[in-house]
Amino acid sequence: MKNQQQSLQTVILATVSSLVLLIGFNSFVIINPGQAGVISILGKARDGALLEGIHFKPPLISQVDIYDVTVQKFEVPAQSSTKDLQQLSASFAINFRLDPMLVVKIRREQGTLQNLVAKVIAPQTQESFKIAAARRTVEEAITQREELKADFDNALGSRLDKYGILVLDTSVIDLTFSPEFAKAVEEKQIAEQKAQRAVYVAAEAEQEAQAYINRAKGKAEAQKLLAETLKAQGGELVLQKEAIEAWKAGGSQMPKVLILGNDKSQRAPFIFNLDNLDENQ
Repeated sequence: MKNQQQSLQTVILATVSSLVLLIGFNSFVIINPGQAGVISILGKARDGALLEGIHFKPPLISQVDIYDVTVQKFEVPAQSSTKDLQQLSASFAINFRLDPMLVVKIRREQGTLQNLVAKVIAPQTQESFKIAAARRTVEEAITQREELKADFDNALGSRLDKYGILVLDTSVIDLTFSPEFAKAVEEKQIAEQKAQRAVYVAAEAEQEAQAYINRAKGKAEAQKLLAETLKAQGGELVLQKEAIEAWKAGGSQMPKVLILGNDKSQRAPFIFNLDNLDENQ
């Protein structure tokens, strides 16, 4: 009988010790760096986030939800119409973190981080992109990529801040447009190339015309200089020189008979070929 009582006492003592240990371990929670906790007592979230360190909690009737408040990355696609009603698609990489002081609000309104991403971040990213894209044409969205990103950042930051989400940085991973716009861009580039070619051809023709004018002026100046040089010997010498050059340029052979004018007239020489005379006969 005595042994039975001792055994019962041992069991009771072990049970009590186990309960004490269980209650003791469930009375504290440790929050690590980069985390924030929300304590719920009987299913009701209590105000005040649990920051890093050790915290007391009511055993057995409380639960602590841990949230990661370090920097996280989420990629989300977005589509919108531009100011000129062209379809523009983009993909954004968003670096964000949760505000540790607002994790209680996040727990009450959104629940888990997955719900926060799906119900808040993704749709707000879409709306922010629509705001940024609607301010410019599709061509401006491509050529003014930094301005597009700045408008997107401002719109997204102001929208997510009230949900306890701090946007640290965003990146435009991909930016694409409709096939119709791609074809229009190609046609525009071809037209611009043709226009540039036409300008080049016109400039080249103008340069050639100017070169011809310059050559003509140079020739006139050379003839004038030659005439002035030969002026002392008489102006008829110039005509004689030109007649000889024309005769050579025409392929004439050396004549067998050369008749000159008298010394006083200084006229161009009268030349004929005896061979030609024989052929005529």
